[in-house]
Amino acid sequence: MQTLSELFENTLKDIYFAENAISEALPKASRAVKSADLKKALDHHLEETKGQIETLKKVFKTINVKPMGEKCDATEGLLKETDGVIGESKGVALDAGVLAACQAVEHYEIARYGSLREWAKVLGNEEAHVLLSEILDQEKAANNVLTNLAVSKINH
Repeated sequence: MQTLSELFENTLKDIYFAENAISEALPKASRAVKSADLKKALDHHLEETKGQIETLKKVFKTINVKPMGEKCDATEGLLKETDGVIGESKGVALDAGVLAACQAVEHYEIARYGSLREWAKVLGNEEAHVLLSEILDQEKAANNVLTNLAVSKINH
């Protein structure tokens, strides 16, 4: 990659892969946790993630590129870590560990969407800027829900 446009496209493919992988992993995390509130949050985010995948397809359209993912090692690692928590934890550690692992995924997504949004702005792609801002806001809200659950219930 040598241009911001190339970096934008590459990172867009990375996050598209990530969102699809996350949408496959969230049901397992939801089934594993015991807290009804955490299950509800994970299930809600799954539906949001499906919508984000559709929104990303619109972003691809703004740059005339077919929606496709490129393997994202970071997401694969974070999801593997989540699987490890699910497999190795019990009791209160299970819900707290899954919640923390999900927040790590959210933080990665927030970082990626923040960069993509700003690059879209610099590249003069207003439509992508607006679409990516919407997703970024959703990711920040999901992270806030997880933080509030951790502080008010799960970590006690």
